[in-house]
Amino acid sequence: MSIASAAQIIPALRGLGHDVCAVDTATGQLTSGEERKLLATGVAREPPSSRDMAVVRERAVGLSHAALDIRGVDVVFVALHGGAGEDGRVQAVLDLAGMTYTGSNHIASAAAMDKDLSKRLFRTVDVPTPDWVMAPVLASAVAGALGWPVVVKPNKQGSTVGLSVVREPSQLTPAIEIAARYDSEVMIEKFVPGREFTVGVLDAMALPVGEIVVPGDVFDYRAKYQAGAAKEIFPADISSAEASLMQEYALRVHTVLKLGAYSRVDFRRDLAGAFWCLEANSLPGLTATSLLPQAAKAAGIGFPELLERICRGAMKTR
Repeated sequence: MSIASAAQIIPALRGLGHDVCAVDTATGQLTSGEERKLLATGVAREPPSSRDMAVVRERAVGLSHAALDIRGVDVVFVALHGGAGEDGRVQAVLDLAGMTYTGSNHIASAAAMDKDLSKRLFRTVDVPTPDWVMAPVLASAVAGALGWPVVVKPNKQGSTVGLSVVREPSQLTPAIEIAARYDSEVMIEKFVPGREFTVGVLDAMALPVGEIVVPGDVFDYRAKYQAGAAKEIFPADISSAEASLMQEYALRVHTVLKLGAYSRVDFRRDLAGAFWCLEANSLPGLTATSLLPQAAKAAGIGFPELLERICRGAMKTR
């Protein structure tokens, strides 16, 4: 997903007249040939394995050397999603190097990525979020606290990697084992059946609400990244009161997490019509057809303008 975002961000920024150099966090600044080869890679049909993720984490330390190659740039556009790219570690390296970058600072990035912490913060500003417990936990305790079904997922991961919907006690332990391949902390969250929505935030303004219609129970990796797997509707077909409520919730979440110039906050509406905040994304996908750019388009903000505003937002806050 990071490469898919970069493949559209780079030409769009160049089209605006910016000088752009591509940097791989493992190897540093890319030559034009290396850039073309890397950015031609599409999004894989399956999420990365835990071994792949470990390799990425190990290579990400190369950014500390890569930063030295780009010390003179005005803005680092961070097109990284999930893992070390979104959890504050890369942002901390850039802070140490004294560099201006897009997105949120390292503390806000870490808070948004930690689902347990962020959900606790949601509740401090009266934003409803589904009940949850953290592993290790017995199936009997899950049944008593949450009931079935539940969603089992890594506490600090993105793109629904390692996520499972568990419908009965016998499925709980295997699901926890899968999630634990991607993070040492595993969350078990009450499953909320119903419609799924998303709200982008740009420059302290909530963008039009979007609805994601998926063939299964959750907006999983395949539904997110494979063409035709999900239907995305902007603006969502809901009442103005419902849209305003979710937008207000999204702004509260963005503020309490101290996020930067932009973010995206995801919700579910249950069968009784109540809204529940699932999570906040500090670095949402940025292909032209990703959810945040679609929300911006619904607000009359084209993809190049969105990128320009993100860059200028970074320069205002550093």
